[in-house]
Amino acid sequence: MKRKVLGVMLSAMLAASALFGCSSSQTSATTEAATKAAETKAAETTAETTAASTAATEAAKAAGSGGKVGVAMPTQSSERWINDGANMKKQLEALGYQVDLQYAEDDVQMQVSQIENMIASGVKCLVIASIDSSALVNVEAQAKSAGIPIIAYDRLLMDTDAVSYYATFDNKGVGTAIGEYIKEAKQLDKAKSEGKSYTIEFFMGSPDDNNALFLYNGLMEVLKPYLDDGTLVCESGRTSFEDTCILRWSQETAQQNCENYLTGFYADKKLDICASAFDGFAYGCKAALEGAGYKVGVDWPLVTGQDAELMAVKNVISGYQTMSIYKDTRLLAEKCVTMVQAVLEGGKPEINDTTQYNNGKVVVPSYLCTPVAVDKDNYKKIIIDGGYYTEQQLAQ
Repeated sequence: MKRKVLGVMLSAMLAASALFGCSSSQTSATTEAATKAAETKAAETTAETTAASTAATEAAKAAGSGGKVGVAMPTQSSERWINDGANMKKQLEALGYQVDLQYAEDDVQMQVSQIENMIASGVKCLVIASIDSSALVNVEAQAKSAGIPIIAYDRLLMDTDAVSYYATFDNKGVGTAIGEYIKEAKQLDKAKSEGKSYTIEFFMGSPDDNNALFLYNGLMEVLKPYLDDGTLVCESGRTSFEDTCILRWSQETAQQNCENYLTGFYADKKLDICASAFDGFAYGCKAALEGAGYKVGVDWPLVTGQDAELMAVKNVISGYQTMSIYKDTRLLAEKCVTMVQAVLEGGKPEINDTTQYNNGKVVVPSYLCTPVAVDKDNYKKIIIDGGYYTEQQLAQ
């Protein structure tokens, strides 16, 4: 009997043990499932947070959360400045900046007012292509006091320590390229050895634009020896920068000057070379030459230019303009944008000149893009293949 009781008790204990083990296993499984569920939820939450953050970043970028950049351009009367402004705006907006783009139509006081308004509106950076930099000294000082950095765009800002960087083309190199083109096209060394000469007149840039003097100096480095030895003859005698500069790069003044030269000095001889520093001047010379009876293919002079504007390239193709200096404003805008990023986000932009551009107060760190001479022989490779203009545009 006692042995039976012990057996019953042992069976009961084994049953209880089995029941407890089963309960413990179920609890462990439940805990493991809950943990996995929590991990899954956490992963989903992290993914949702990341997606939301990315979306917020893109939305902020679209809204211009990088801050507002003021871009002050001189005029819309020249095609190149329209392109400059458009390229700058496009590239800055693609990086998330809001852009306030203003054109002053060569009105100095209007540009001063525009920059003052940009400062008042809270811009984080200013990009300025000046009309007359001497008139901007005070407003630039205002920007500096407000902690707003300034980038000089293609025209050096003079007599100020408020400018951080300068993006431009090699302006002396532009003049050198024009001079070398004239030298090679007219074979001046050969002409000198043969005692031959060519007549030339000069149409240089605005006296309030520092670039104009750089260009003139580059041009004269090449051509002055030929003026000195008589291979080049300037009948008007106007060869200095002061005598040949044209205020505000005025096409109308260039035309008037050319008309006066043709009437006063070329009544009984032909003008062989119009050394023009700008496509707009070339247009003015074209009108004056046509008025004086010159004809392409007969007695049309060599006419130079700068900027490779659409009309200028068309004139190169048709023979009314011999060459122009191609300046890819897309590249210039790109270099300027890196400067904006540097002053607003930290880092260093690409700089390739730290000695040449002394504005009277500081030597401004600069990036100089390389100018390229284009003419009838190479415009397709440089202009069309480079995507600057299409064949359809040039054919219109």
